[in-house]
Order: sequence, then C-alpha cells, then structure tokens
Amino acid sequence: MTTTTFDFTPLLPAGLPPAAARWNGRVKYDFTGGNNDPDALPLEGLIAAADAVLRREGRTLSTYGMDSGPQGYRALREFLVGKLKRDAAIGCSADDILITSGSLQALDLVNHTLLARGDTVIIEEDCYQGSINRLLRMGVTPIGIPLDRDGLRIDALANVLADLKSKGIRPKYIYTIPTVQNPTATILPPERRTALLKLAAEYGVPLFEDDCYADLIWSGERPPALYAMSERSDVIYIGSFSKTIAPALRVGYIVAPWAIMSRMLALKTDAGSGALEQMVLAEYCTAHFAKHVPVLRKSLRAKLVTLMESLREHFGAAAEFDDPQGGIFLWVKLPDGVDALKLFPLAQAAGIAINPGPEWSVNKARAQSRLRLCFANLSHEEISQGVAALADVCRRAFGFPA
Repeated sequence: MTTTTFDFTPLLPAGLPPAAARWNGRVKYDFTGGNNDPDALPLEGLIAAADAVLRREGRTLSTYGMDSGPQGYRALREFLVGKLKRDAAIGCSADDILITSGSLQALDLVNHTLLARGDTVIIEEDCYQGSINRLLRMGVTPIGIPLDRDGLRIDALANVLADLKSKGIRPKYIYTIPTVQNPTATILPPERRTALLKLAAEYGVPLFEDDCYADLIWSGERPPALYAMSERSDVIYIGSFSKTIAPALRVGYIVAPWAIMSRMLALKTDAGSGALEQMVLAEYCTAHFAKHVPVLRKSLRAKLVTLMESLREHFGAAAEFDDPQGGIFLWVKLPDGVDALKLFPLAQAAGIAINPGPEWSVNKARAQSRLRLCFANLSHEEISQGVAALADVCRRAFGFPA
C-alpha cells in the first residue's frame, strides 16, 4: 500500500517561527537552558508532600480551580504572600497573585494585555532570550539599555526616554530583571532602583519586573523588589519556582494591581495551570522552602567555582567574566575573533551545548563573542571536561585560546 504525506505548508499563516527540529536527546556537556541541580532537587520532600496533600485534598481535583478559583491554588498563593513579604519586602494579598504555567506564560499574559504590533518597549540590552523573541514575534520594537557591573544604566535609560518622548513615542513598559539579571547576573543597587522608579513615574511608563532568580543570591540578602518600593502601583511583578524547586513543574506567578490583573486573567483561557503541581509546591514550600534554598545556593556556588576555575585553566586570559553574586549562569566574553553563532554548531557536533551571546542580546554585534553558560545541571566532573572540550573546539576553529 502506498501512502502519501499531506502538505500543510500552503495552509500555514505568515509570521510563524521556523520549524522546530526533532529532539534527539541531550548532549554530553549541556551548558544551556535554565536547568537546575538534580542532586539539590528535594525529591523525598516532594514525594512526601504529594502523598500528604493528595490524601487530604485530592478530591478537589474533580473541579477546575480546586475550589480556589481561577487565580490558582489558594494555599500556594498564601505561601507566596508570606515569602514575598519576608524576602522581597512586597506587601500583597493572595488576591493580588495569579498562578501561571511557568514565568513564560506570565510573560505572554503581560505582553498580550499591554502590547500591539508597532509598540515600543524598553528592555535591558543583554536580556532573557524568551523576552526578546516574544517581542519580535509580536512586531514590537525592543529598545535595549546597556548594563554595567551594577546592572541597568540609569543614565542611558534617561537619555532613551527623553529621545523617545521627543519623537512622540511612549514605551508600553520598561522590562527589567533587576535581581540576578539573566544573563549577566548583575544586581541593581537600591539607589538605582529608586532612580529607575523616579524615571518611570516622570515619563508615565510602567515597570515589568522579572524576579525569577532573586532567591539564588549567595549571601541570601537582596534589595527590596521594585514592586515593594513603588508608591504608584505601576509595577507588574513575576516570579517562578523553576529555579528554586524544579523547572519541569512549570509553576510561575504574577503579582499586579487588580485593574491590570483582571485583564490578564481574562486572557488566561487554559482553565487553570497544573493543579497537582500547585498543591505539592504549597505543601512542600510552606514547611521546607526556607531550609531548602540555602542548601541549593551552596551547591550552585560550588559548581560556579568549578566552572570559573575550569575556564581559567583551559581558556586563560581568552575568557573574561565577572564572579556573579548568584544565579545559575556565567556570562563569558571570548576574544573578538570568536563568533559564538559559528562556534555553536561546532561545539554541538563535539557533544557540547552552549548559548551563543547574540541570542541573548538586542545588540547582537556587541554580543558576538559572548556565551551564556549554565552550570547548574552538570556535575563538577562534567563541567571540567566540558570546558576542556569547548576550549579544544574553539582553538581549532578560531585560534583561541592560544
């Protein structure tokens, strides 16, 4: 019997992203993504939490919303109220929180509520790839603001805001990751946060604060969130459990005033994010989150040290980087003669996965020789071996390290 394949191509609308490649498994040395430390994942605690909460409240799974309504499992939102107050100085109620399917859905809800094709937004020059790509696919123009070792440069932001105003352009929001920025891992100091809020108020532009990495500061001490410092309710705040518990659970959240929360909730038409994940997280985190996170930080810091030592050993002066104060990424500058986008497939062929810098920046030329390396998921031995293998590939392709 002869079979033919139906051609869907003529039916596809314009503007779709390129087709995805089939997944053929992870490479041996995977320095990509936001994957976390498997040994620090609190597996036994999650198993116990799942058993306890299902025995106690499992029958609420028979209803959409688990008797907690469309904003998510009430106990998880109540946990977040206390956590956000304690850690980020955010004062809010459970009714100010919307549980989402990861922070990516939170990004989508904010964008589809506020943005239309042709709009302009301000973001950090080196920034989360998922944020950049979403804006470009929507036909929105992202204006990048350079960063230094203390994060977003307020002087550059002031100049951009003034220039846009002179052209009659009002940005829809200023997107920032002020606490352990992705990919640079910078932390915006309190005085810059104050200046940022003042500028946003002066130009009437709301702030979109992404706080997904803030729990992973090695010292355990962080500045107050922009949301907490604002006196005008002009900040939308998002967070995630992906970096502190497990990315595969896909649980994030939004904190926002009801005036805008109600519009986002109307767009969240998935009948609710995964219920079991929310129930297990609430059960586990209420009792164990404050003890778990310091253990995770210690493990991640040790892996970062291994990565930095390996880079110094195998790349020498050819690899430039700052020692980050937290997070799961290292933002590495290689010599200008290295093209990270060309290095990527060569490394992939050798069993090494890297994130090329241009994919994480709106200034692709400046980021041409940069890499974002995630150190969380690999073992110490794999980090050392992977860096040695990457140095060999880079040397053969570009002559660096010498």
